[in-house]
Amino acid sequence: MSAEMPRHAPAGLPSRRRALKGLLTTAGTLLAGCSGNSSLLNSFTSPTPPPQSAQAPPGATIGTGEVKAGLILPLSAGGNAGIAGQSMRNAAEMAIAEFNAPNITLLVKDDGGTAEAARIGAQQAVDEGAEIILGPLFAQSVSVVGQVARARNIPVIAFSTDANVASAGVYLLSFLPESDVERIVQYAASTGKRSYAALIPDNPYGTVVEAAFKQAVARRNGQIVALERYPHDKAAAAGPIRNVAQSAVRVDALFIPDGGDTVPDVVQTLGGAGANLKKIQLLGTGLWDDPRISSNPTLDGGWYAAPDGAGYRGFADRYRARYKQEPGRTATLAYDSVALIAALVKTQGTQRFSPGVLTNPSGFTGIDGLFRFRTDGTNERGLAVLRVTASGSQIISPPPKSFGSGT
Repeated sequence: MSAEMPRHAPAGLPSRRRALKGLLTTAGTLLAGCSGNSSLLNSFTSPTPPPQSAQAPPGATIGTGEVKAGLILPLSAGGNAGIAGQSMRNAAEMAIAEFNAPNITLLVKDDGGTAEAARIGAQQAVDEGAEIILGPLFAQSVSVVGQVARARNIPVIAFSTDANVASAGVYLLSFLPESDVERIVQYAASTGKRSYAALIPDNPYGTVVEAAFKQAVARRNGQIVALERYPHDKAAAAGPIRNVAQSAVRVDALFIPDGGDTVPDVVQTLGGAGANLKKIQLLGTGLWDDPRISSNPTLDGGWYAAPDGAGYRGFADRYRARYKQEPGRTATLAYDSVALIAALVKTQGTQRFSPGVLTNPSGFTGIDGLFRFRTDGTNERGLAVLRVTASGSQIISPPPKSFGSGT
C-alpha cells in the first residue's frame, strides 16, 4: 500500500545540538510501505513539573473524524518542555489541515511533563474511545501510558528517545542514538576503516552510544583500540582525552558522539596532547548538526549521521507561514505520527493500527526520511552521512530510498 500525502515544495535544517539522537511525508513524498536539534529534548529525564495542574481541558480536540486518537504532550510544562509541547500540538494541527480532511479526531491531553498526568490523560483518552495514543514525550510518562494502553490492547506511538521504554505495542517515533551510531560505523567500515578509538561523554546518552558503538564495530569485524569516557568538567576530561591521544597513531577513525558545546574543546585537547588529527577520520552523531561544529576548522572533513535536511526545511517553511514562529525540532514527530495514522485510517480499514501494519518491514517515508518500527517498539531510520565543511555540512552518502529485504 502506498498512501499519498499532501504535496508541497521542499524548501536549512536547524541544529540538533544538545539533542539525544537523535514520518510521513513532508509534503512531496509518499507514505510507503504497506505493500511489500533547533534541538531535541533529552527524553531520559523529565523536566521539573509546573506548579499548576498539568491536564488539558476536557474536550480539547483537533479534527472531526470518526476515528479517535489520544495525543499526550507536555503543553503546560515549564521551560523548553512546554515550548516543545506547544510546537508539537501546532504540528499535529498542521498535519490534520494538510492531509485534506482525514477521518480522525485527536483527543488532546496535557501531561505537564509528569508521568501521573500522562497516566490520567491516557486513561481519559481510552475512555473517550481512542484507538491509538500518540505521545507522550518523556520516558517515565511513556512507561505508564504503555501500561494503560496495553490493558485495552491499544497501541502507542511515543516520542521518547530512550529505547528502554519501547516494547511490543509501544513504538518510538524519535531519533534514537543507536540509529546514528549504526549508520556512521556502517559507512566508515564501507570506506575501509577497521580500527577505532572513541571519546564518549560520561552521561546517559554516552552510555547508550557506547553500547551501540561496540556492537556496530563488532558486527563489521572492526577493532576498538581505545575507548574513554570523559566528564563534563573540562579539566577532569583532560586525562581520558590524553589517553586516547596516545593511541591515535594506531587508529583509522575517532568517534566523538557529543555536541557543539563540547566537541571543539575535546578536539583541541587531543591536538595539544599530540594526536595528528589530519591522519584520523573524525566521526560523530547527529549532535554534530550544529553551527559550532561546521565553524570549527579542526573538525573540517569530519563525518556524522543525520537525516537529510530537505524535508525539514520544507516543513519549517510551512510551519512559519502558518504560526509566525519557528517550530521546535520535535515538531516533526507529532506531524508525522498524525499523518501516519491518517493515512492508515484511509487505506487499511479495520487493520489500520494492527501490529502487522505498524511494523511493516517496508516502512514509511516522512519529513526526516525513511523509517520503520521494529516489533520490539524501537525504530530504524534511513539516515544520510554528512561531511563537515566551513560552508555547512554536505551529504556524502545519501539516505536509502528503501529498506533492503531482511535488514
